[in-house]
Amino acid sequence: MMDFLMLDNGAACAVNAIPCVEMAEFRAALIDGVTKQNCRVSAFCALDINSEKRLLAVLLDSALKKLKLLSSKVGTAYPALTCDAPAFHWFEREIWEEHKILPEGHRWLKPIRFSAPDAEIGVTDYFTLQGEAAHEVAVGPVHAGVIEPGHFRFQCMGEDVHFLEIELGYQCRGVEKLLSGGPDVKTLHLIETAAGDSSIAAALNYCAIAETMNHVEVPPRAVALRTLALELERIANHIGDLGALAGDVAFLPTSSFCGRIRGDFLNMTAKLCGNRFGRNFVIPGGVRFDLDDAGIAELQKKVLQGEKELFHALGLMFDAPSVLDRLENTGVVTAETAREIGMVGVAARASGVALDVRRDLNCDDFIPETVRGGDVLSRALVRKKELVHSLDVVKRLLAELPSGEVQTPCPATLTASTLGIHLVEAWRGELCHLVLTDENGKIRYVKIVDPSFHNWFGLAMALRGQQISDFPICNKSFNLSYCGHDL
Repeated sequence: MMDFLMLDNGAACAVNAIPCVEMAEFRAALIDGVTKQNCRVSAFCALDINSEKRLLAVLLDSALKKLKLLSSKVGTAYPALTCDAPAFHWFEREIWEEHKILPEGHRWLKPIRFSAPDAEIGVTDYFTLQGEAAHEVAVGPVHAGVIEPGHFRFQCMGEDVHFLEIELGYQCRGVEKLLSGGPDVKTLHLIETAAGDSSIAAALNYCAIAETMNHVEVPPRAVALRTLALELERIANHIGDLGALAGDVAFLPTSSFCGRIRGDFLNMTAKLCGNRFGRNFVIPGGVRFDLDDAGIAELQKKVLQGEKELFHALGLMFDAPSVLDRLENTGVVTAETAREIGMVGVAARASGVALDVRRDLNCDDFIPETVRGGDVLSRALVRKKELVHSLDVVKRLLAELPSGEVQTPCPATLTASTLGIHLVEAWRGELCHLVLTDENGKIRYVKIVDPSFHNWFGLAMALRGQQISDFPICNKSFNLSYCGHDL
């Protein structure tokens, strides 16, 4: 619709340029965009613009390769979008929890992080089953080992799960609020540590926004090194996930191999910047460290060795009938469900939904790796396919690294009264950062939408009709971030 403001990925606009329409028109435009024009909800939030409270929606239109922005004034309530477009479900629960703006008609209005006192948001009621064979299993928030805290409540009949309720918020640190008043010395550190296994992706988003606001062009060599770091981050995490999945079905050879090989690829990232998770590497204007010829040669050798060992280990797993029998047809999420609830990334592509920021906003010839099964095996196979692609990208970059500088000076300030937005396809899926500045160029509002925010309800859907013993491998096949969600 003509009311939307169209932006390229990484673009910025004056706050006053964001269209503001009546609520009825706002709802109609968003519902039409999501249900009929195949757009997806990248961000939906409430914020203050020109001293008035507004709802702001950011839709990704892959056909146009554009981000579509639209806003509407809102008081204390508005007609919920979720009933007509379920992809808004989680966003509207967040808006109610954080701003006390009621989406009227929302059918499951409960906190997603429990960041406000119960007296303000209402006491949480859990779903229950009635019947002689009905029983409830509560897991967490404290788990064995180093697993992050989350509460899972299963409603079962015998061994069969009829409903899984996922309760998060235990990692809520107020990261978005801590970013207000920046940019300053802590800004990039907070961005990188919002979800520590996606440090490179998060830093790329923020830096792209800062560079756009300051009209800074990143040197080609720095762009290549950033891409190299992002792909190494993707590789290490996919390896870790596949190894952990093998461990969950007691296939120890691949589990053991992948544990070590993941460490090898993390060490390659450390070769770039001295940190295995890529911290302090991507900065506004480029990257902090260059890679010399000796470092390139060392990485080339290590990548080839790691690739050989990795696919030997994965071959053992994917050729084992006992593994395939355990993974296949377990935790199925159909393509229709994935689209309806707004899933993204690996989880969506495993259900045959070809969503990928690399194609949808950036590159016409990029082909997302998809599998149609929607089960645990499909989510594993998507990771394996992406490993092949990412390793090819890394090898090409190391062989063809452009010459030149790795930094362009970038001011520490941001443009006043401006909104910047950038998305990157992180290893889990679409990661969105939105930054709004005040009249002095200081950060007034940051919205981070981690791919896990879109996908936690997908995990709940995957458990419906499964046996409760399937939960560990279903959970691992999604491997969603608690801290990335609990911002």
